[in-house]
Amino acid sequence: MQAEQDDHKSDLVLSNGGVHPLFSSLDGDVVLGSKERVLFRVHSYTLKTTSGWFRAMYSLPQRSATAADIPPETIYVDEDAETLEGLLRMVCGLPIPRLDSYDIIEPILHAAEKYDMPGPMSIVRALVMTPPLVTDPLRLYAIACRYGWQDEALTASRYTLTLNLHAPEHRHTLQKLGTDALLGLFQLHHTRRESLRRRLDDPPFVNDSGDTSCSNCGSLVDYHTWRELKYVIIMEMDGRPLGDTVVNPGLLEWPAARACWSAKCINCDRVLYDKTLTMRVIRECIEQLPTTIDPLPPPYPPPILPRSPSD
Repeated sequence: MQAEQDDHKSDLVLSNGGVHPLFSSLDGDVVLGSKERVLFRVHSYTLKTTSGWFRAMYSLPQRSATAADIPPETIYVDEDAETLEGLLRMVCGLPIPRLDSYDIIEPILHAAEKYDMPGPMSIVRALVMTPPLVTDPLRLYAIACRYGWQDEALTASRYTLTLNLHAPEHRHTLQKLGTDALLGLFQLHHTRRESLRRRLDDPPFVNDSGDTSCSNCGSLVDYHTWRELKYVIIMEMDGRPLGDTVVNPGLLEWPAARACWSAKCINCDRVLYDKTLTMRVIRECIEQLPTTIDPLPPPYPPPILPRSPSD
């Protein structure tokens, strides 16, 4: 879908003003100007059929066009040349630029929303679920929530489970989220950790909260090694709520895990914990945890739908 051809042509004019080579046809009866004064000649029919904003503008009385030699008036917009080029390529049926960075697609989405252009938004929506955009799940989640993309938001929330939301590098992106989106994401991460914490206190896991006895000889046993391992597990879930690193390598290599599996009753020398069973049940517990946020509630805006020609 994406193409690199003609990119070198556009690079020549982005910083120098002038007419963009891809949008220089004299047949165009509208001239759009970027904030760098780069000009784009396009057909008003294209703008009216792809943009609700321009359709409304052209429904107002226009100047007389009786004189064919009158040059079209330039309409200057707030977007830079790169954003305007990407937007116009999409609505004009030209090869679209490389959309492999959120720094590129976010201005395009903002412009498409501003000018009520569902076409470019649908193209970007299809591409955000592909590499490399999908490898930044937090920014994907922010965009999906911003534009009410339900499926993408749910998927992105699952991908964020590999992240520690409290890490400083995520603060800037989290600040872009609305209250419901932010709380929903933190609730998902918190629920996974606390649900596993509670589950580790239920059978078949041992109860380390009081005096317990060895199941073999009946003598008192201190299950401090299990208590310490539970703490390490929960701390791992706090930093990486996906939990994929808990069983392997965690329960195989952590010092707390090694101490737990080697713990024995001081009276009968019996191993206190069944390593194989414990690891299997912990894995099953993690697999049963919720993996996505709840569906997006109002007031997230609905997806922008194309209007019929009669509107």
